[in-house]
Amino acid sequence: MRAQNERLVLTLVRQHGALAKSDIARITGLSAQTVSVIMRSLEQDGLLQRGEPIRGRIGQPSVPMSLAAEGAFFLGLKIGRRSVDLTLIDFLGKVRATERRVYRYPTPDAVVGFVKDVLPRVTATLPAVQRQRIGGMGVAMPFQLWNWVQFIGAPQEEMDAWRTRDIQAELAKLTAMPVFVQNDATAACGAELVFGTGDRPKDFLYFYVGYFIGGGLVLNGHLFTGRTGNAAGVGPMPVPGADGMMRRLLTVASASALSMAMDAAGEAPDQLWERHEEWQVSPAILSAWIDQAAEGLAYAILSASTLLELEAVLIDGWIPKSVRAEIVARTTLALHRLDLAGIDAPLIKEGTVGADARALGAAAIPLSQRYLLDHNAAGRDS
Repeated sequence: MRAQNERLVLTLVRQHGALAKSDIARITGLSAQTVSVIMRSLEQDGLLQRGEPIRGRIGQPSVPMSLAAEGAFFLGLKIGRRSVDLTLIDFLGKVRATERRVYRYPTPDAVVGFVKDVLPRVTATLPAVQRQRIGGMGVAMPFQLWNWVQFIGAPQEEMDAWRTRDIQAELAKLTAMPVFVQNDATAACGAELVFGTGDRPKDFLYFYVGYFIGGGLVLNGHLFTGRTGNAAGVGPMPVPGADGMMRRLLTVASASALSMAMDAAGEAPDQLWERHEEWQVSPAILSAWIDQAAEGLAYAILSASTLLELEAVLIDGWIPKSVRAEIVARTTLALHRLDLAGIDAPLIKEGTVGADARALGAAAIPLSQRYLLDHNAAGRDS
Protein backbone atom coordinates (compact mmCIF):
# COMPACT_ATOMS: atom_id res chain seq x y z
CA MET A 1 0.00 0.00 0.00
CA ARG A 2 2.84 2.39 0.80
CA ALA A 3 4.47 1.76 -2.58
CA GLN A 4 1.11 2.39 -4.27
CA ASN A 5 0.68 5.65 -2.38
CA GLU A 6 4.21 6.75 -3.29
CA ARG A 7 3.40 6.15 -6.97
CA LEU A 8 0.21 8.13 -6.51
CA VAL A 9 2.06 11.11 -5.03
CA LEU A 10 4.75 11.07 -7.74
CA THR A 11 2.09 10.81 -10.45
CA LEU A 12 0.16 13.78 -9.07
CA VAL A 13 3.27 15.95 -8.73
CA ARG A 14 4.26 15.05 -12.32
CA GLN A 15 0.80 15.95 -13.60
CA HIS A 16 0.15 19.11 -11.58
CA GLY A 17 3.61 20.46 -10.81
CA ALA A 18 4.78 21.44 -7.32
CA LEU A 19 2.25 20.52 -4.61
CA ALA A 20 2.21 21.01 -0.85
CA LYS A 21 1.34 18.21 1.56
CA SER A 22 -2.06 19.79 2.16
CA ASP A 23 -2.74 19.74 -1.61
CA ILE A 24 -1.87 16.04 -1.83
CA ALA A 25 -4.07 15.23 1.17
CA ARG A 26 -7.01 17.14 -0.34
CA ILE A 27 -6.68 15.50 -3.77
CA THR A 28 -6.12 11.94 -2.54
CA GLY A 29 -8.19 11.83 0.61
CA LEU A 30 -5.18 10.44 2.51
CA SER A 31 -4.59 11.67 6.04
CA ALA A 32 -2.16 14.54 6.56
CA GLN A 33 0.06 12.24 8.63
CA THR A 34 0.19 9.59 5.89
CA VAL A 35 1.03 12.18 3.24
CA SER A 36 3.72 13.65 5.45
CA VAL A 37 5.39 10.26 5.91
CA ILE A 38 5.24 9.49 2.17
CA MET A 39 6.64 12.83 1.05
CA ARG A 40 9.38 12.75 3.66
CA SER A 41 10.41 9.31 2.40
CA LEU A 42 10.39 10.46 -1.25
CA GLU A 43 12.46 13.49 -0.31
CA GLN A 44 15.00 11.30 1.49
CA ASP A 45 15.18 9.07 -1.58
CA GLY A 46 16.03 12.14 -3.66
CA LEU A 47 12.87 11.97 -5.78
CA LEU A 48 11.20 15.10 -4.41
CA GLN A 49 12.70 18.46 -3.51
CA ARG A 50 11.45 21.34 -1.39
CA GLY A 51 10.49 24.70 -2.83
CA GLU A 52 10.34 28.06 -1.13
CA PRO A 53 7.75 28.24 1.70
CA ILE A 54 4.54 30.07 0.81
CA ARG A 55 3.72 32.50 3.62
CA GLY A 56 0.80 34.78 4.29
CA ARG A 57 -1.75 32.11 5.17
CA ILE A 58 -3.09 31.11 8.55
CA GLY A 59 -0.95 28.47 10.26
CA GLN A 60 2.42 27.10 9.22
CA PRO A 61 3.89 28.17 5.84
CA SER A 62 3.04 25.81 2.99
CA VAL A 63 6.06 24.14 1.40
CA PRO A 64 5.55 23.01 -2.22
CA MET A 65 7.34 19.82 -3.27
CA SER A 66 8.40 19.15 -6.84
CA LEU A 67 10.14 16.37 -8.73
CA ALA A 68 13.93 16.34 -8.36
CA ALA A 69 15.52 16.26 -11.79
CA GLU A 70 18.44 14.13 -10.62
CA GLY A 71 16.30 11.74 -8.61
CA ALA A 72 16.42 9.11 -11.33
CA PHE A 73 17.63 8.65 -14.91
CA PHE A 74 16.41 6.44 -17.73
CA LEU A 75 17.63 5.26 -21.12
CA GLY A 76 15.47 5.22 -24.24
CA LEU A 77 16.46 3.24 -27.33
CA LYS A 78 14.53 4.04 -30.49
CA ILE A 79 14.95 1.43 -33.23
CA GLY A 80 13.71 2.92 -36.48
CA ARG A 81 13.63 1.72 -40.05
CA ARG A 82 16.32 4.22 -41.06
CA SER A 83 18.04 5.16 -37.80
CA VAL A 84 18.66 4.19 -34.19
CA ASP A 85 18.89 6.57 -31.20
CA LEU A 86 20.01 6.09 -27.60
CA THR A 87 18.84 8.85 -25.27
CA LEU A 88 19.44 9.49 -21.57
CA ILE A 89 16.83 11.52 -19.70
CA ASP A 90 16.49 12.75 -16.14
CA PHE A 91 13.44 12.42 -13.87
CA LEU A 92 11.81 15.47 -15.47
CA GLY A 93 12.22 14.10 -18.99
CA LYS A 94 15.04 16.46 -19.96
CA VAL A 95 17.52 14.95 -22.41
CA ARG A 96 20.96 14.69 -20.83
CA ALA A 97 22.72 12.90 -23.70
CA THR A 98 21.86 11.31 -27.02
CA GLU A 99 23.62 9.35 -29.75
CA ARG A 100 22.30 8.56 -33.21
CA ARG A 101 23.24 6.37 -36.15
CA VAL A 102 21.66 6.26 -39.61
CA TYR A 103 21.53 3.00 -41.58
CA ARG A 104 19.86 1.63 -44.68
CA TYR A 105 17.84 -0.89 -42.69
CA PRO A 106 17.80 -2.23 -39.10
CA THR A 107 19.31 -5.55 -38.08
CA PRO A 108 19.69 -6.99 -34.57
CA ASP A 109 23.49 -7.00 -34.92
CA ALA A 110 23.54 -3.34 -35.95
CA VAL A 111 21.33 -2.32 -33.03
CA VAL A 112 23.19 -4.31 -30.37
CA GLY A 113 26.53 -3.15 -31.77
CA PHE A 114 25.37 0.47 -31.65
CA VAL A 115 24.32 0.20 -28.00
CA LYS A 116 27.60 -1.50 -27.10
CA ASP A 117 29.54 1.31 -28.79
CA VAL A 118 27.71 4.35 -27.44
CA LEU A 119 26.34 3.30 -24.04
CA PRO A 120 29.60 4.03 -22.18
CA ARG A 121 29.78 7.47 -23.79
CA VAL A 122 26.16 8.27 -22.94
CA THR A 123 26.36 7.16 -19.31
CA ALA A 124 29.73 8.89 -18.86
CA THR A 125 27.91 12.23 -19.13
CA LEU A 126 26.72 11.58 -15.55
CA PRO A 127 28.92 11.58 -12.45
CA ALA A 128 29.59 8.07 -11.15
CA VAL A 129 27.19 8.45 -8.22
CA GLN A 130 24.35 9.44 -10.56
CA ARG A 131 24.96 6.51 -12.92
CA GLN A 132 23.77 4.29 -10.09
CA ARG A 133 20.38 6.01 -10.37
CA ILE A 134 19.75 4.88 -13.96
CA GLY A 135 16.52 2.95 -13.54
CA GLY A 136 16.39 0.94 -16.75
CA MET A 137 16.14 1.03 -20.53
CA GLY A 138 13.03 1.24 -22.65
CA VAL A 139 13.06 0.13 -26.28
CA ALA A 140 10.68 1.63 -28.84
CA MET A 141 10.63 -0.35 -32.07
CA PRO A 142 8.27 -1.37 -34.87
CA PHE A 143 6.86 -4.83 -34.32
CA GLN A 144 7.28 -7.59 -36.95
CA LEU A 145 10.04 -5.79 -38.83
CA TRP A 146 10.43 -8.80 -41.14
CA ASN A 147 7.02 -8.07 -42.70
CA TRP A 148 8.07 -4.71 -44.15
CA VAL A 149 11.06 -5.60 -46.31
CA GLN A 150 9.33 -4.53 -49.53
CA PHE A 151 8.89 -1.04 -48.14
CA ILE A 152 12.38 -0.50 -46.74
CA GLY A 153 14.45 -2.28 -49.39
CA ALA A 154 16.08 -4.76 -46.99
CA PRO A 155 17.16 -8.37 -47.67
CA GLN A 156 14.52 -10.74 -46.34
CA GLU A 157 17.07 -13.12 -44.84
CA GLU A 158 18.66 -10.35 -42.76
CA MET A 159 15.32 -9.03 -41.53
CA ASP A 160 14.20 -12.56 -40.66
CA ALA A 161 16.80 -12.47 -37.87
CA TRP A 162 14.31 -10.39 -35.88
CA ARG A 163 12.02 -13.45 -35.68
CA THR A 164 14.39 -15.43 -33.48
CA ARG A 165 16.56 -12.84 -31.71
CA ASP A 166 15.41 -11.85 -28.23
CA ILE A 167 16.50 -8.22 -28.35
CA GLN A 168 15.17 -7.57 -24.84
CA ALA A 169 17.28 -10.36 -23.33
CA GLU A 170 20.39 -9.35 -25.27
CA LEU A 171 20.16 -5.72 -24.21
CA ALA A 172 19.40 -6.66 -20.60
CA LYS A 173 22.57 -8.77 -20.52
CA LEU A 174 24.61 -6.03 -22.20
CA THR A 175 23.40 -3.19 -19.98
CA ALA A 176 22.89 -5.15 -16.72
CA MET A 177 19.61 -3.33 -16.15
CA PRO A 178 15.87 -3.94 -16.67
CA VAL A 179 14.83 -3.58 -20.32
CA PHE A 180 11.26 -3.08 -21.55
CA VAL A 181 10.00 -3.24 -25.14
CA GLN A 182 7.11 -1.33 -26.66
CA ASN A 183 5.82 -0.53 -30.14
CA ASP A 184 7.53 2.66 -31.33
CA ALA A 185 4.42 4.72 -32.09
CA THR A 186 2.77 3.58 -28.86
CA ALA A 187 5.88 4.73 -27.02
CA ALA A 188 5.70 8.11 -28.75
CA CYS A 189 2.09 8.41 -27.57
CA GLY A 190 3.28 7.51 -24.08
CA ALA A 191 5.80 10.36 -24.23
CA GLU A 192 2.96 12.74 -24.97
CA LEU A 193 1.06 11.37 -21.99
CA VAL A 194 3.98 11.56 -19.53
CA PHE A 195 5.97 14.58 -20.78
CA GLY A 196 3.48 16.49 -22.93
CA THR A 197 2.66 20.11 -22.14
CA GLY A 198 -0.56 22.08 -22.22
CA ASP A 199 -4.02 20.59 -21.84
CA ARG A 200 -3.97 16.80 -21.84
CA PRO A 201 -7.14 15.34 -23.36
CA LYS A 202 -8.55 12.34 -21.50
CA ASP A 203 -9.31 10.47 -24.72
CA PHE A 204 -7.20 10.98 -27.82
CA LEU A 205 -5.85 9.21 -30.86
CA TYR A 206 -2.22 9.92 -31.63
CA PHE A 207 -0.44 9.82 -35.00
CA TYR A 208 3.34 9.81 -35.35
CA VAL A 209 4.64 10.52 -38.85
CA GLY A 210 7.96 8.74 -39.33
CA TYR A 211 9.31 6.54 -42.11
CA PHE A 212 5.91 4.88 -41.68
CA ILE A 213 3.00 6.45 -39.85
CA GLY A 214 2.06 4.83 -36.56
CA GLY A 215 -0.27 5.59 -33.74
CA GLY A 216 -1.27 5.27 -30.12
CA LEU A 217 -4.49 5.52 -28.15
CA VAL A 218 -5.24 7.11 -24.79
CA LEU A 219 -8.56 6.31 -23.11
CA ASN A 220 -9.63 7.94 -19.86
CA GLY A 221 -6.10 9.23 -19.36
CA HIS A 222 -4.45 5.81 -19.74
CA LEU A 223 -2.30 4.50 -22.58
CA PHE A 224 -4.19 1.61 -24.17
CA THR A 225 -1.73 -0.91 -25.59
CA GLY A 226 -4.11 -3.77 -26.36
CA ARG A 227 -3.68 -7.52 -26.02
CA THR A 228 -0.45 -7.76 -28.02
CA GLY A 229 0.86 -4.23 -27.44
CA ASN A 230 -0.01 -3.11 -30.96
CA ALA A 231 -3.30 -1.26 -30.39
CA ALA A 232 -3.94 1.78 -32.58
CA GLY A 233 -1.46 0.59 -35.18
CA VAL A 234 -2.98 3.03 -37.65
CA GLY A 235 -0.61 2.42 -40.58
CA PRO A 236 -2.64 -0.41 -42.17
CA MET A 237 -5.96 1.47 -41.88
CA PRO A 238 -7.69 1.49 -45.30
CA VAL A 239 -8.29 4.95 -46.77
CA PRO A 240 -9.35 6.03 -50.27
CA GLY A 241 -6.68 7.48 -52.53
CA ALA A 242 -7.06 10.25 -55.09
CA ASP A 243 -8.18 7.66 -57.65
CA GLY A 244 -10.87 6.33 -55.31
CA MET A 245 -9.06 3.03 -54.78
CA MET A 246 -8.56 1.89 -51.21
CA ARG A 247 -5.01 1.79 -49.88
CA ARG A 248 -3.21 1.69 -46.55
CA LEU A 249 -2.74 4.93 -44.65
CA LEU A 250 1.00 4.27 -44.45
CA THR A 251 1.28 4.52 -48.24
CA VAL A 252 0.00 8.11 -48.30
CA ALA A 253 0.76 9.64 -44.88
CA SER A 254 4.29 8.39 -44.22
CA ALA A 255 7.59 10.13 -44.83
CA SER A 256 8.49 7.16 -47.04
CA ALA A 257 5.83 8.34 -49.51
CA LEU A 258 7.48 11.77 -49.59
CA SER A 259 10.85 10.08 -50.05
CA MET A 260 9.56 8.16 -53.09
CA ALA A 261 8.14 11.34 -54.64
CA MET A 262 11.42 13.15 -54.11
CA ASP A 263 13.41 10.29 -55.58
CA ALA A 264 11.17 10.22 -58.65
CA ALA A 265 11.74 13.96 -59.14
CA GLY A 266 15.52 13.62 -58.83
CA GLU A 267 15.72 15.10 -55.34
CA ALA A 268 17.87 13.52 -52.61
CA PRO A 269 15.62 12.07 -49.88
CA ASP A 270 18.31 10.78 -47.48
CA GLN A 271 18.38 14.09 -45.63
CA LEU A 272 14.83 13.36 -44.40
CA TRP A 273 16.21 10.75 -41.99
CA GLU A 274 19.30 12.73 -40.99
CA ARG A 275 17.52 15.80 -39.64
CA HIS A 276 14.00 16.89 -38.86
CA GLU A 277 14.43 20.60 -38.14
CA GLU A 278 14.40 21.57 -41.80
CA TRP A 279 13.80 19.56 -44.96
CA GLN A 280 15.17 20.49 -48.37
CA VAL A 281 12.14 19.62 -50.49
CA SER A 282 10.70 21.50 -53.44
CA PRO A 283 7.48 23.28 -52.38
CA ALA A 284 5.31 21.55 -55.00
CA ILE A 285 6.34 18.03 -53.95
CA LEU A 286 6.02 18.84 -50.25
CA SER A 287 2.60 20.44 -50.68
CA ALA A 288 1.29 17.51 -52.72
CA TRP A 289 2.47 15.09 -50.04
CA ILE A 290 0.87 17.12 -47.25
CA ASP A 291 -2.41 17.16 -49.20
CA GLN A 292 -2.49 13.38 -49.66
CA ALA A 293 -1.43 12.82 -46.05
CA ALA A 294 -4.18 15.14 -44.81
CA GLU A 295 -6.83 13.40 -46.90
CA GLY A 296 -5.74 10.00 -45.63
CA LEU A 297 -5.61 11.18 -42.03
CA ALA A 298 -9.09 12.71 -42.30
CA TYR A 299 -10.60 9.40 -43.41
CA ALA A 300 -8.71 7.52 -40.71
CA ILE A 301 -9.95 9.96 -38.06
CA LEU A 302 -13.51 9.62 -39.32
CA SER A 303 -13.31 5.82 -39.10
CA ALA A 304 -11.84 5.95 -35.59
CA SER A 305 -14.49 8.44 -34.47
CA THR A 306 -17.30 6.05 -35.41
CA LEU A 307 -15.94 3.54 -32.85
CA LEU A 308 -14.52 5.81 -30.15
CA GLU A 309 -15.66 9.08 -28.66
CA LEU A 310 -12.42 10.98 -29.11
CA GLU A 311 -11.88 14.33 -27.48
CA ALA A 312 -8.88 15.10 -29.66
CA VAL A 313 -6.45 13.82 -32.26
CA LEU A 314 -2.77 14.70 -31.88
CA ILE A 315 -0.34 14.66 -34.80
CA ASP A 316 3.43 14.65 -34.32
CA GLY A 317 6.42 13.13 -36.04
CA TRP A 318 9.96 13.28 -37.34
CA ILE A 319 9.00 16.37 -39.32
CA PRO A 320 9.70 20.11 -39.19
CA LYS A 321 7.35 22.03 -36.91
CA SER A 322 6.11 24.10 -39.83
CA VAL A 323 5.19 20.92 -41.73
CA ARG A 324 3.46 19.50 -38.66
CA ALA A 325 1.37 22.66 -38.32
CA GLU A 326 0.40 22.53 -42.00
CA ILE A 327 -0.59 18.86 -41.78
CA VAL A 328 -2.83 19.65 -38.81
CA ALA A 329 -4.44 22.59 -40.61
CA ARG A 330 -5.10 20.70 -43.84
CA THR A 331 -6.30 17.58 -42.02
CA THR A 332 -8.81 19.69 -40.10
CA LEU A 333 -10.13 21.13 -43.38
CA ALA A 334 -10.23 17.69 -45.03
CA LEU A 335 -12.11 16.14 -42.11
CA HIS A 336 -14.79 18.83 -42.17
CA ARG A 337 -15.32 18.27 -45.90
CA LEU A 338 -16.45 14.72 -45.12
CA ASP A 339 -19.93 13.66 -44.05
CA LEU A 340 -19.80 14.00 -40.27
CA ALA A 341 -23.49 13.32 -39.63
CA GLY A 342 -23.78 11.44 -36.35
CA ILE A 343 -20.11 12.09 -35.54
CA ASP A 344 -18.81 14.45 -32.88
CA ALA A 345 -15.64 15.47 -34.68
CA PRO A 346 -12.57 15.57 -32.43
CA LEU A 347 -10.27 18.58 -32.22
CA ILE A 348 -7.12 18.03 -34.28
CA LYS A 349 -4.01 19.39 -32.58
CA GLU A 350 -0.23 19.30 -32.84
CA GLY A 351 1.66 17.00 -30.51
CA THR A 352 3.83 18.79 -27.97
CA VAL A 353 6.81 16.46 -27.55
CA GLY A 354 8.17 16.66 -31.09
CA ALA A 355 10.42 14.59 -33.28
CA ASP A 356 12.14 12.76 -30.41
CA ALA A 357 8.87 11.42 -29.00
CA ARG A 358 9.79 7.79 -29.75
CA ALA A 359 13.11 7.92 -27.88
CA LEU A 360 11.58 9.90 -25.00
CA GLY A 361 8.65 7.50 -24.93
CA ALA A 362 11.06 4.59 -24.74
CA ALA A 363 12.76 6.16 -21.71
CA ALA A 364 9.34 6.82 -20.18
CA ILE A 365 8.59 3.08 -20.10
CA PRO A 366 10.91 2.18 -17.18
CA LEU A 367 10.03 5.49 -15.51
CA SER A 368 6.34 4.60 -15.65
CA GLN A 369 6.96 1.02 -14.61
CA ARG A 370 8.82 2.07 -11.49
CA TYR A 371 7.40 5.41 -10.42
CA LEU A 372 3.97 6.10 -11.92
CA LEU A 373 0.54 4.81 -11.05
CA ASP A 374 -0.52 3.83 -14.56
CA HIS A 375 0.86 0.38 -15.30
CA ASN A 376 -0.71 0.50 -18.78
CA ALA A 377 2.04 2.92 -19.78
CA ALA A 378 4.66 0.25 -19.16
CA GLY A 379 6.05 -1.97 -21.88
CA ARG A 380 6.49 -5.71 -21.86
CA ASP A 381 9.13 -6.95 -19.44
CA SER A 382 9.82 -10.22 -21.16
